[in-house]
Amino acid sequence: MTTDQGAQPTTWLEGRRLRAWELYEQGWKQIAIAAALGVTRGAVSQWIKRGTAGGREALRHHPAPGAAARLTAEQRAQIPGLLAKGAPAYGFDGDYWTAKRVAWLIAQTFDVQYHPTHVSRLLKQRRHTPQLPIAQATQRDPATVAAWYDERWPAIKKPR
Repeated sequence: MTTDQGAQPTTWLEGRRLRAWELYEQGWKQIAIAAALGVTRGAVSQWIKRGTAGGREALRHHPAPGAAARLTAEQRAQIPGLLAKGAPAYGFDGDYWTAKRVAWLIAQTFDVQYHPTHVSRLLKQRRHTPQLPIAQATQRDPATVAAWYDERWPAIKKPR
């Protein structure tokens, strides 16, 4: 498939729209384009309308812009440094970060409110995943637990 700008389609859907436009420019009827591409006549009609109004560029993939980021790139870059200080530095019990705690930290530091679910997404983008620690009794003795697994567990465990 050839394009005016020489740029390849970014998705197969975009390629299909551009191919429909090429066929239309070659004089094909909309019904024949729809049959050749396996789409409805209505879809071809919409593509032709877009192509006529805006040219080939109107048929290209344009991702939805979404809402503007509330934190600047500079502010997002500061978050790992803030988290590195540890949760107790901000008055939390236990040295672990949860999405709620990070949302609170962002609100206090940058005066920007985020839902904890969105905070999780932000942190995953930066390859940081806060997790709750596994709760263990403070009296837990690893040697006693290991001995129990070695001596008692085989007798309790059912054979396969």
